[in-house]
Amino acid sequence: MAIQSQQRAALRVPVLLILCGAPFLASLDLLIVNVAFAEIGRSFPGNTLGEVSWVLNGYAIVYATLLIPAGRYADRVGHRRVFLIGLGLFTVASAVAALSPSLWALVAFRVLQAAGAAAVTPTSLGLLLHAVSPERRHSAVRIWATSGAVAASLGPLAGGLLVELSWHWVFLVNVPLGVALAIGAARTLTDYRDPDDTEGLDLVGAALLAVGVGALATTLVRGPEWGWTAASGVTAGVVAVVALGAFALHNARGRSPLLSRELLRAPGLGWANVVAVLFNASFAGGILAMILFLQQGWGYSPLRTGLAVAPGPMIVPLFAFVGQVMVRRLSEGIVASIGCLLWGAGTLLVLASVGAEPHYVAAVLPGWLICGVGVGLALPSILSAATVGLPPARRATGSAIIGMSRQLGFALGVALLIAALGTATTPSEVLDAFGRGWWLMVGVAVLAALVSPRLTARTLAPA
Repeated sequence: MAIQSQQRAALRVPVLLILCGAPFLASLDLLIVNVAFAEIGRSFPGNTLGEVSWVLNGYAIVYATLLIPAGRYADRVGHRRVFLIGLGLFTVASAVAALSPSLWALVAFRVLQAAGAAAVTPTSLGLLLHAVSPERRHSAVRIWATSGAVAASLGPLAGGLLVELSWHWVFLVNVPLGVALAIGAARTLTDYRDPDDTEGLDLVGAALLAVGVGALATTLVRGPEWGWTAASGVTAGVVAVVALGAFALHNARGRSPLLSRELLRAPGLGWANVVAVLFNASFAGGILAMILFLQQGWGYSPLRTGLAVAPGPMIVPLFAFVGQVMVRRLSEGIVASIGCLLWGAGTLLVLASVGAEPHYVAAVLPGWLICGVGVGLALPSILSAATVGLPPARRATGSAIIGMSRQLGFALGVALLIAALGTATTPSEVLDAFGRGWWLMVGVAVLAALVSPRLTARTLAPA
């Protein structure tokens, strides 16, 4: 036992770097491509805006769809193996995406990227939970969560810098980073697989869940463009409800369910998923609103927009550490609630300060910094509450569940924002439209703050 503890302590730094670096890369890719979207469209003339949007939508839908099946498969065959497969697939797909000869080839390679990211995300957290000692798990999960939040927030800055060169670099930058992480993982990571897990993978349950989540993600992602009452949107919504209902019945009655009862009863997991959907909806909608307002309202370039957005995520790691100190006296639910309220308060301050004329330092920066404080407190607390109490044999699956909730929250937030923005054209209409969007994000953040105290991880908090 002492030797094992020494090995864990010795491996902690490289393990953290690798297992936080891989999801950082995948999270960064979610937003970095958004900045290159217009340039990609110009590179493939003759395609409609809706067709080009599949470069973004295909990734988001497939990523959300495959998270839980990939997590359960990793619990079955070994976390390290699936992590390396996913990282390799993501890296190779990034390389060929940069060389895409047509739009639909790029969409296909983006789907492969998403499949790789879906394998990397839950396995990285599952491996991290096994690699560190129990008393260090809260800190490790907070670092892992912080890396993802910083990656999502820094996406516009990285995208702006790379698009100045070419949109191809948005994908090529993943290749050397992916190769370095894969080499480090192969040399450093120790595999985990439950020797008592002799149950086969529930293929029927996995298929039903994939169809249900995929249809739900499609409804949220494509709904604003299709129209919520259009035949396509209604059909996708009905498919989601039917498939998820069938999965719930199948999972409850199956002998080897995809989501075991032990997993579903894990402390903190249930309410953490609710909070994750709500907070990430406000988080994603708020970031996109800021990016679009700076570009459409104030005429900022992509690079200038990225630089303007950067200060908020820069303080996230600092307040993730502050949150770790706070949970020694408060429950993680309370810390998460405070973070959600601060995110909403920062958004409200931006809403009250901005006008038609650009005044970044006075109108945007103070509220945006408060938003960064909120993210640093909220997101690590939510993920820690969800994952620290997971049963060892289902850690990748449990991590995938919270990852799916975060991704659906992102899709929901973007859909709400797009619905609020509408088709404004004049400067006054644009300002009013963004005001509606920010009010929506504040409301969702307050709702997340009200639910957060229900998280049950207090008993797991370190002394």
